[in-house]
Amino acid sequence: MKVFKYNRWLVLVIVIGLLAALAISFQRNAVERANRQVDLAIDYEGLQELAQREGLPESVVLEKAKEAGISSLAVYETTFKKLNDNGKAAAIDGSKILESYHAGTLEDPSWRQLVASGKINGKEVYVVGHDPQTYKEVKEDLLRRLGSDRVTVLQVGNEEVLAVKAHYDSFLKMNLGMPTDEMKAVNDAGFHVLARPSNYENCTPDDVKAVFARLDGFDVSEIVFSGQQSLGAPKALQTTIDEMKERQINLGLIEAVTQLQFYKQDGMEEIAKGLGYDHVARLYSIPKDEQPKLKIDTAVERWSNTDEERNIRIDLLRIYDKPSPNMSLMETNMKYFQETHDKLVAHGYTIGKAGTFESYNASKVLRAIVMLGVAAAGVLYLSLVIPRLNARTRYQYILFVVFGLLAAVPVLMGNGSKIRVVAALASANVFPAIAVIFQLDRVRAYKEKARIALPRLIVTAAIALFVTGALSYIGAAYLSASLADTQYFLEFNIFRGIKLTFVLPLILVGIAFLQRFDIFDGRMDDTEGVVEQLKRILDMPVKVKTLLVMFVVLVAGVVFVARSGHTSGMPVSQTELRFRAFLEQAFYARPRTKELMIGHPAFMLAAMAALRKWPTMVFFALVLVATIGQGSMVETFAHMRTPVYMSFMRGIGGIVLGAGIGAVAMILVELWQAVMARARKANAAEKKESKAD
Repeated sequence: MKVFKYNRWLVLVIVIGLLAALAISFQRNAVERANRQVDLAIDYEGLQELAQREGLPESVVLEKAKEAGISSLAVYETTFKKLNDNGKAAAIDGSKILESYHAGTLEDPSWRQLVASGKINGKEVYVVGHDPQTYKEVKEDLLRRLGSDRVTVLQVGNEEVLAVKAHYDSFLKMNLGMPTDEMKAVNDAGFHVLARPSNYENCTPDDVKAVFARLDGFDVSEIVFSGQQSLGAPKALQTTIDEMKERQINLGLIEAVTQLQFYKQDGMEEIAKGLGYDHVARLYSIPKDEQPKLKIDTAVERWSNTDEERNIRIDLLRIYDKPSPNMSLMETNMKYFQETHDKLVAHGYTIGKAGTFESYNASKVLRAIVMLGVAAAGVLYLSLVIPRLNARTRYQYILFVVFGLLAAVPVLMGNGSKIRVVAALASANVFPAIAVIFQLDRVRAYKEKARIALPRLIVTAAIALFVTGALSYIGAAYLSASLADTQYFLEFNIFRGIKLTFVLPLILVGIAFLQRFDIFDGRMDDTEGVVEQLKRILDMPVKVKTLLVMFVVLVAGVVFVARSGHTSGMPVSQTELRFRAFLEQAFYARPRTKELMIGHPAFMLAAMAALRKWPTMVFFALVLVATIGQGSMVETFAHMRTPVYMSFMRGIGGIVLGAGIGAVAMILVELWQAVMARARKANAAEKKESKAD
């Protein structure tokens, strides 16, 4: 029998690397715990709409929203659609003026004189101001956006009117700058302004300065740009950075609908980098088409999970447009706001301007030690699957030196961003494989011949699961330490090897298994190994039912990989969603289904298969499925936006519940085997009696 030795010096390097990784993880945890303030925001227009629909004064709705815990109101640029509605300015289609003139309904003599003199053009739009400040801002912005060649000043009696060369319907939707009257109303009501400016076409530094001059004197919580471009893109971004720095305003970035990274806006990454990542917060809003489908308690739970799991610090709520049963629309929305506020406070958040992460990047020395630990783990794995390498420690040390230098030197030189990703990928795959391989070697060394009672077997399997999980968590610490910095917390950088981590550990463990066991339960010669067993597998005759089983396994594997991540589009059943909601309530962090329902129960059954001497092929299949759970525990930490403590607790919950489900599965298997044994015994007795007759 092949015997694989664990190189103690490589193990020692891994332990030292683990200490460095834990040091980085504790630092990361401190940074994450310091960022616990959420800006609970809603569109100002949304509250205005709510007031109109309920027939209430706007001031009453604003006061109730403030009492319910809303901290900021999002103010967007004004448009003539809004100005026509509020009466502070009006945009009149030139063709309508001509139509009124010829119909005899145009009564104002000044306007009639303009038409008679040919100064009214049916293809122009005419802007009339009823509020001096609003008209001043509109005029300033139109000249800036369209230029003096398209905006002409006319005198109509004692009033100034703007003649604009524009398409009327498009003109009504045109952004016209941040409205100072709305920002003043928001501040006067006790809210911060969440500013939502848009960009100018061919934006210049003067355009940017004009926007920020409009914001001066107002209490602005954050700026979140509207549209597909950040203010200043593409050539005036530095001015935007300078103006935001001068006013100490943080940048909010909108999480993409896939809940991965951001809605892409030209220039946003340059602004974030220029401001410093410690001045950036993530914003999330429940999609407009999804919110009506959610009950209030479900939406509230969504916000709690969102802020906790994805480092969202700007919660941009929407109003419900339909009342809940036995409630008015006003009561429905205030209940929604209040319960969201209370839920966040109960989870330890404070409400105010969005919190941000302090600028964090781990020590180069600590990170380099982590790189050396990953290199040692890689060599250790190779030594556990290549017998010749296992027998020649000198070659192991040579490989370690080569891998270690390649991994550590770039990090010490201040670069190494790519090697850190490689180290994270190696950690996510190699450590779970080594953890499972360690248990396989323990099984091979097990000598007891007597049948183990089921209670003792369950305890033994559970202990083995916890030990294996602890060893896998070493990989989690390494993965976290390899990537930990503010850019990863905010998802400017993401770990892109997640799909691979669902498959590669199975391959690594499968290779090690075939080096240690004969899956055909025949005598295994020392010269046989992976290649020989694979050849024997390929030479096996295949029955139709075997093909059907293989097809089912293939489909399950495709679903398993496709269900991971955020962009697969693989649907989730309502039953599973309810089960997830239950787990979210029952645990600090919801355990992952692939761990508690698949991987960990399979581990418990694999222990049963090994100690009860089931066919090795069955044992092999269970070991591979068990590896899914170990890989998933480590892969959880690849989601760097999720706090490291939450990822840790998620895995613990998965092991505890998974062990319980596995124990139940073991009991059911034992009962099934007992029933089948009795059936076989009874059948044999019947046959014996029939022969006697």
